[in-house]
Amino acid sequence: MSWPLAAGIGDAEDDLYTMNETGKAIWSRLDGKRTLRDVSAELAVEFDASSGEIEKDVLGLATELARRKMLVVR
Repeated sequence: MSWPLAAGIGDAEDDLYTMNETGKAIWSRLDGKRTLRDVSAELAVEFDASSGEIEKDVLGLATELARRKMLVVR
């Protein structure tokens, strides 16, 4: 979902990352109003993909963002 821009410079937690199109689509919907399930459902329709596949991507990115303290879990 994300690709390092500047890996190996300083602390690994300080690396810069860019998101692919799927990551950007997920990120743009993480507004604090939608649940991860809502985001998954919207993207499954938009990309005509299986909900299971989309849910896996959404959960994976959300977990990584929360781990890096870039997303707050409520």
